[in-house]
Amino acid sequence: MDQFTINLLFVGASFALYIGIAIWARAGSTSEFYAAGRGVHPVTNGMATAADWMSAASFISMAGLIAFTGYDNSTFLMGWTGGYVLLALLLAPYLRKFGKFTVSEFIGDRFYSQTARIVAVICLIVASVTYVIGQMTGVGVAFGRFLEVSNTTGLLIGAGVVFAYAVFGGMKGVTYTQVAQYCVLITAYTIPAIFISLQLTGTPIPALGLFGDTASGVPLLTKLDGIVTELGFNEYTAHHSNTLNMVLFTLSLMIGTAGLPHVIMRFFTVPKVSDARWSAGWALVFIALLYLTAPAVGAMARLNITDMMWPNGGIEGGAVTVEQIDNDARYDWMATWQKTGLLDWEDKNGDGKIQYYNDKSESMQAIAEQKGWVGNELTKFNRDILVLANPEIANLPGWVIGLVAAGGLAAALSTAAGLLLAISSAVSHDLIKGAINPQISEKGELLSARIAMAVAIAVATWLGLNPPGFAAQTVALAFGLAAASIFPALMMGIFSTRINNTGAVAGMMAGLVVTLVYIFLHKGWLFIPGTNSFTDADPLLGPIQSTSFGAVGAMVNFAVAYVVAGMTKETPQEIKELVESVRIPRGAGAAQNK
Repeated sequence: MDQFTINLLFVGASFALYIGIAIWARAGSTSEFYAAGRGVHPVTNGMATAADWMSAASFISMAGLIAFTGYDNSTFLMGWTGGYVLLALLLAPYLRKFGKFTVSEFIGDRFYSQTARIVAVICLIVASVTYVIGQMTGVGVAFGRFLEVSNTTGLLIGAGVVFAYAVFGGMKGVTYTQVAQYCVLITAYTIPAIFISLQLTGTPIPALGLFGDTASGVPLLTKLDGIVTELGFNEYTAHHSNTLNMVLFTLSLMIGTAGLPHVIMRFFTVPKVSDARWSAGWALVFIALLYLTAPAVGAMARLNITDMMWPNGGIEGGAVTVEQIDNDARYDWMATWQKTGLLDWEDKNGDGKIQYYNDKSESMQAIAEQKGWVGNELTKFNRDILVLANPEIANLPGWVIGLVAAGGLAAALSTAAGLLLAISSAVSHDLIKGAINPQISEKGELLSARIAMAVAIAVATWLGLNPPGFAAQTVALAFGLAAASIFPALMMGIFSTRINNTGAVAGMMAGLVVTLVYIFLHKGWLFIPGTNSFTDADPLLGPIQSTSFGAVGAMVNFAVAYVVAGMTKETPQEIKELVESVRIPRGAGAAQNK
């Protein structure tokens, strides 16, 4: 059986499972559509939350970014994991105690303002749509490779699949679909990692293999450091980036995690307040299974790729030949990925070999001139392909490659569904029912939610055709927007009785606008290529990149909110009493639909 058929069997079986679950758990009421009837067990909810969380950025993109940068990109791991600690301690139980359906509804009621609710909807939609762009980017990469079509065609196919099961199932269908998707994606991620760890270090646990010895007796990381520095790249295990930017980036990811609406919504689905905290704990356990493995996947893949490009023992032994790439079965993965447009190479100097090195390094430029090289000949290696290509690079069995195909798609689709649900509930429940037409029927509300989801899919698909970065980088922008707009409003809403409606609205608007403008200045207005004035290599404010600015935006939000609140009327007494009651995480009122 050829690899294409194996891929179709694994992907087809997983999709049949997801769509079957969505039909079985089809939402029949607004309570089921928005909050799964509030009957989800904490362990189940933790697993669904983990799937919702471990998106294309985590499964497909993160290890690739770590692989080609090393230690400096461990910020993704620290920021995203640390955010769940904040979520469990500071937000989840209190929001569940409040007993509403959505984040925007909490903000509207806590700040006793329809304007605050609408501004929260705008912030939520901007952050969520940016996040979905990253997911659709990952969907395009995965479908493009495993259906052996172009990246664009893969993206369009993926959009159709998301529409099929997210639009009809609502939160109830999405919850149980995500449990299945978690099982698929964690299996697909860990099995190849175990195989590769055994190949390189003889250790079946990848996280331990990362610090183990290779067959030659040299520690894996020591060997990797030696190889990449020989080729003119930065030392893999050392810190090379700006420390201030690194701290701000980690903080932005942490508070962005705690402010992302599609994650917070999951804590409205459990029966009790204590279950919300337990859900966050279980989510951390399930997430840790992948996040402890990711650094090993990145390091081992980088070592394998470098060895394949220099199969004769480094620069002195000589680079891989074009003939080897064309005729040696171990290099078949390169031709396969070349079809997607995400991998490419060129024999620039016509010597019949493909030299892979850092042609920006001054020391390598001298070596290249001496040897007659005219530049790095591995001209394109999209970071988002690394995890999906990893089993092929390591020459693992075909069924493992098929399993990874299903896992990568599960990761991207699960988060896309959660985000689209957050967008649709914001539009239908908070905007249409909450502000425009309070008398709308339940049937009409469900219809408007599904239409909003379809429109969001179309917008995200169009923007996903020209994303502002790799999947994880695009997602980091969404975290920055959530950190700057939603997280401060939730924190002040729970822990400060002084912040009134005027202060909250001014803070959210200030945080969102300054962060969005900073991102557009670096990534292009509305993410349109060529319209940017700066780049992350040469930022507007010293070393602060667009992906790190969310932490600065959050500070702006807090500062503006407190200043404006101090200059305007005090919070009404009944709202102060409401805040005090929410901070006692015992019991929970029934969800109120008003």
